[in-house]
Amino acid sequence: MPNALIVHGGAPTAVINASLYGAVTEAHKHPEIEHFYAAIGGSGAILREQFLDLLTVPQEELELLLQTPGSAIGTSRDPLEQPDYDQIARVIAKHNIRYVFFTGGNGSMDTCGKVYQACTRVGVEVNVVGIPKTIDNDISVTDHAPGFGSAARYMAETTAEISQDVRGLPIHVCIIEAMGRNAGWIAAASALARSGDGDGPDLIYLPEVPFDEEQFLADVQRLHREKGGVVVVASEGLRGPDGKPIVEPIFQVGRAVYYGDVSAHLANLVIRRLGIKARSEKPGIAGRASAAYQSRLDRDEAVTAGATAVRAAVEGQNGVMVGFRRLPGDEYRAETVLIPIEQVMLEERTMPKEYIADNGHDVTQAFVDWCRPLLGEPIRKYITFKNKPLSTL
Repeated sequence: MPNALIVHGGAPTAVINASLYGAVTEAHKHPEIEHFYAAIGGSGAILREQFLDLLTVPQEELELLLQTPGSAIGTSRDPLEQPDYDQIARVIAKHNIRYVFFTGGNGSMDTCGKVYQACTRVGVEVNVVGIPKTIDNDISVTDHAPGFGSAARYMAETTAEISQDVRGLPIHVCIIEAMGRNAGWIAAASALARSGDGDGPDLIYLPEVPFDEEQFLADVQRLHREKGGVVVVASEGLRGPDGKPIVEPIFQVGRAVYYGDVSAHLANLVIRRLGIKARSEKPGIAGRASAAYQSRLDRDEAVTAGATAVRAAVEGQNGVMVGFRRLPGDEYRAETVLIPIEQVMLEERTMPKEYIADNGHDVTQAFVDWCRPLLGEPIRKYITFKNKPLSTL
């Protein structure tokens, strides 16, 4: 009987293991799959033939995947060349693997597509299906991708908590840095922290909009005079009008870019130029590794994506990625669709203009309405008495 193989690529998320759970659970329903192998350590693990049959894992351990962040089977950013892809095709044939699944973002979908092409070139009969995963929400064609909802929830909840702290002691400017190299979806999600009672974020800066340093300082100074405390959310990938990062990357290999601290840079600008107390906060990987802020909807859709991929492969689909299409109506509903892998290979989806405010440092209500259901249950509410009328003694 034929076997299956699943691989994780790129940065983990809070729900990538939920997709793994969905895939394994679905595989148990198909007796035509004898072994469901996981590559332990990403794409390079295929070349090393480091496999674990997930059909032998006890059910109680599989259930823990639903609440485990990171990647339970390991992931990687292995650089692969054409000879590597041809060798991967030969390894697939050697182990009688008929179904291959890649879980990941743009880079992993590129790998998925190249494995599909290599198997065709080498003459290996295999069905290859991609499972979307990204906190950055930058995979094209699909409405959104599993992983983003939880990262968005983390950013909204964290911004709300910091806003309450700053409102309680309004003496400084707090700048929160959000992940997002070229796409501002995570930074934008901080807008859902607002309760309508004057809390932050006060300013949101996205990489899609050229950063104007002088305007930033003027806006911060104005808001500080009005409110005392100011909350700013800035994407790690901010660029100036010249297209260059406002903080030079400290390390770069291929698509992997490690930026300097944008939040620290902006906080230092506020201190030096305006003489206002400022501090920076950089949650970093905490935002993608937080099981505590996992969105239930995100988790459920991740399970669905994994299960749908296995069903599609068994039914003969090849060279596709599972995507989500939002259905019309007042209540959120989405259906899975199969997208040709060529349409998503390294095609980066950034924030559209209709989601970015005209002033360039906020988002529109259209974005808030689009994003809100992906966070799952409503974020927590808070109370302040500072806006209530004072008693006359």
